[in-house]
Amino acid sequence: MGTTPTASTTQSDTETGAAPVIERTVHNGDIEIAVYEQGNPDGETVVLLHGWPDSHHMWGNVVPLLAERFRVVTVDNRGHGRSTNPKSYRDFALEALVGDYRAVIDEVSPDKPVHVLAHDWGSVAMWELVCDAAHQHRVASFTSVSGPSTAHLAMWARSRLRRPTPKNLALVLAQVGSLSYMFTLMVPVVPKLALRLAATPDRWRRQLARREGAGEDRILLGPTFQQDIGNGLRIYRATVMSLRTLVSRRERFTRVPVQVIVGTRDPAVRRSGYDDEPKWAPRVWRRIVRGGHWLAFSHPELLATATTELIDALAGNTPARGLRRAEMGTPLKPFEHQLMVITGAGSGIGRQTALAFARDGAEVVLSDTNLASAKETAALIAEAGGTAHPYQVDVADEAAVTAHAAEVMQRHGVPDILINNAGIGQAGRFLATPPEDFKRVLDINLYGVVYGCRAFGPAMAERGLGGHIVNLSSMAAYTPAQGLSAYATSKSAVFMFSDCLRAELASSGVGVSTICPGVVHTNIVRSTVVSGLSDEAAAKKLAQVDRAYRLRHYGPQKVAKQIVKAVRADKDVVPVTVEARAQYLMSRLAPGVGRYGAKTTSLG
Repeated sequence: MGTTPTASTTQSDTETGAAPVIERTVHNGDIEIAVYEQGNPDGETVVLLHGWPDSHHMWGNVVPLLAERFRVVTVDNRGHGRSTNPKSYRDFALEALVGDYRAVIDEVSPDKPVHVLAHDWGSVAMWELVCDAAHQHRVASFTSVSGPSTAHLAMWARSRLRRPTPKNLALVLAQVGSLSYMFTLMVPVVPKLALRLAATPDRWRRQLARREGAGEDRILLGPTFQQDIGNGLRIYRATVMSLRTLVSRRERFTRVPVQVIVGTRDPAVRRSGYDDEPKWAPRVWRRIVRGGHWLAFSHPELLATATTELIDALAGNTPARGLRRAEMGTPLKPFEHQLMVITGAGSGIGRQTALAFARDGAEVVLSDTNLASAKETAALIAEAGGTAHPYQVDVADEAAVTAHAAEVMQRHGVPDILINNAGIGQAGRFLATPPEDFKRVLDINLYGVVYGCRAFGPAMAERGLGGHIVNLSSMAAYTPAQGLSAYATSKSAVFMFSDCLRAELASSGVGVSTICPGVVHTNIVRSTVVSGLSDEAAAKKLAQVDRAYRLRHYGPQKVAKQIVKAVRADKDVVPVTVEARAQYLMSRLAPGVGRYGAKTTSLG
């Protein structure tokens, strides 16, 4: 298809963001394509392409995040927004969209290749362009969101059907089922009339807000939405009618670096359909996002960050941790290219947990009130070939935790795993425990966990890539006992706090595990404060308890192993040791037995 690009320019401020917008009209034969340019005129050009039933307005949450650095170009597909609306469905074939995109790229950046961020049909069509040997040099990088290559998807399905195992058959049937809606939308007249009557902007906005987990104010629809939703249906008819041609093609290759982003709740596109992409592209990255189909509404920061990280890596900069983790075809350790933050890492469970995650590839940020101890742990990790960064933090100091989180995220990035491990022991009957001792236990054991989650949690949830929070509780959380009122109260509060936090973060994909150790030999016993006893009597009692714990032969390295398993399997509650599991079961089935035992057995 020939192109005769020309341009007319007007200035307006009607788009999202304060920067002025240059509106162009690019011609592809008889088709006029509305193009909008904003951002840094001296920056690299990033072209944003949309699908059905959107217009360029869909990118309104993403553009401001790119505009300061890049020259951002958004496009109205034919039949959408201010672009020409051809009469025949045949004019909406993928080849026609590809021709439009070639014309736009040649007009806005005639001398240099552009970077592309495309969604839905925009992405499907862009795959055709980047796999075209004659034109793929016009694209420097391609970030594909919820829109696969039809040729690659067909080849993926064929390879599975050639090996018709139950799993392979299930994968193909699931993907076919996810795309079956296309046959309904291709029917002439009926779906167009139904959508124009039922899919008002307000209803569509409410529906997407619920489905995507985004506020209604983030669902950006253009003024031509009700016309676009009907006009764009012809893409489905044109594609299905030419489906035989699309799926019968030979393997198609590209030299363009490709980044694939797909939501776990996407009703149309499944992550497994991209499993074979490394066969057809030199470098492919795949990011699995806890989200739906319209990630530009629910995760605009993620799309902007992912696009920028790919551009930076191709420019020769050190690839971001998330991009390294997403590269397909590269074998990785379980936590390689992941950042883990842990408190109380100077000794005991904290130290062993830091070492365990480092062995599995994680980069570790560790803290302790004793900086020398934190540095010792970091040195052990370095000796084993890992990477660790020691810090001194008092988790009872909210301002210090907040400042620590800000520094960590500025220097190292948002953590993938947060482990709130720091804690102290306390024993003694309640009436003999001074208020300041009781408060100190709550400040460290409970509020240290709360402060850590508040400082790191929002950034982990908002980025949309999942993650995991581990909170250290104890068997004491569900085991009433005399002489442990302060300690048990703090750990019980951590237990319930974690249950509530787990429910709140579920939609963001951030898991929360509550670890409940039982009788574990660590230095927490020796450092426990005992209220109501003389120093000599307290020392004698602690020595007895420490001896009993040592004879139990259950060290902190075993707890660390359970924490690693909990994160990998996304476990909710993990009672560690036989007695912890038995008591947890008892607390669920017969809590009265535990209360009776507490009345008759004194530990303080």
